[in-house]
Amino acid sequence: MRYLTRTVWLLSLVSLFTDLASEMLYPIMPLYLRDIGFSLVLIGVLEGVAEATAGLSKGYFGQWSDRLGRRRPFVQWGYSLSALSKPMMAVLAAPWWVFLARTVDRLGKGLRTGARDAMLADEATAERTGAVFGFHRAMDTLGAVLGPAAALLWLTVHPGQYRTLFLLAFVPGLLAVLATFLVREKPQQPSDRPVKPFWASFGYWQRAPAAYRQVAGALVVFALFNSSDTLLLLLARQQGLSDTAVIGVYIFYNLVYAAAAFPAGLLADRLGPRRVLAVGLLLFAVVYAGAAQVHTWWLFGALFGLYGLYAAATEGIGKAWISRLCAPTDKGAALGTFAGLSSLAALMASALTGVVWQTLGPQAAFGLSAAVAAAVAGFVATRRPA
Repeated sequence: MRYLTRTVWLLSLVSLFTDLASEMLYPIMPLYLRDIGFSLVLIGVLEGVAEATAGLSKGYFGQWSDRLGRRRPFVQWGYSLSALSKPMMAVLAAPWWVFLARTVDRLGKGLRTGARDAMLADEATAERTGAVFGFHRAMDTLGAVLGPAAALLWLTVHPGQYRTLFLLAFVPGLLAVLATFLVREKPQQPSDRPVKPFWASFGYWQRAPAAYRQVAGALVVFALFNSSDTLLLLLARQQGLSDTAVIGVYIFYNLVYAAAAFPAGLLADRLGPRRVLAVGLLLFAVVYAGAAQVHTWWLFGALFGLYGLYAAATEGIGKAWISRLCAPTDKGAALGTFAGLSSLAALMASALTGVVWQTLGPQAAFGLSAAVAAAVAGFVATRRPA
């Protein structure tokens, strides 16, 4: 497997350590925020500002990395900011400080995403982009398995000690930063295109090839109806699962995702990304159509297993396909723009799903998402192979 180069391995390990740090905090973040006095509204505003920061910055920093012909500095600084944000959360409980720490974390994500994905694309041949991105997603998601497990173990022994957990999360974050210094990037020809201002960071869309706009546009439409996993977990809790069962199915989802991501990438290289992506979207439709209908832990476990297969068949493979639809000097801007638009769409998706859920019920909310996913799957399946 020569396509799994040193750079691919290192970037994948960096993502594993970073996701381990982040997912250590994911299950307890709402509990911690409520514990220090945040209202539900303030938590929503915090997450909205954080995700908007990440979404708006991905395209900007992606095109900047193209302009300089350099990727590694963006990767290093991006992961450094995210690592720094973890202990910041434990230092002070004032709302303005928590907002600053969360924004620093998301700014780090925006800073690194386009450049990192471009480095992965640069390491892959046209025949192995699915495998490279699939392997990276598998390692990244392995961190999402280890993180919640580590948090549960800590809180079982030390209940309520949230601040110490934030400090502990700095350790894998620091390991991720140190690993970035071992990454070697290939020489790149700088783009001759000027960097658009921050507020116009999605300018690549106007000059992108038609095939890019069609595929990326369809996936962004899907993202507009793909709400946060938090709502799916909340539905499971509302349908009768215990807190332990909810956390259990979430860990099971990540296990399936981690195990299936690399094989899904290999399959996409063999069959073409559009077919695997279309199947993944149909699996999403099945999960969302069924989630509001079931009430037992084993049925939810089955659905979350399918949900893991959906994620494996879409997350990395969508990026792999898009990386083939742009010029080599535009990879940072193309992947950053797609990631940024997807982030902003996902932000609106959670609000939209919440409104429909509150007014028409969970069957309508999750049924709408399922219908849109099925429609996008049909559109994707009819596109020309890349």
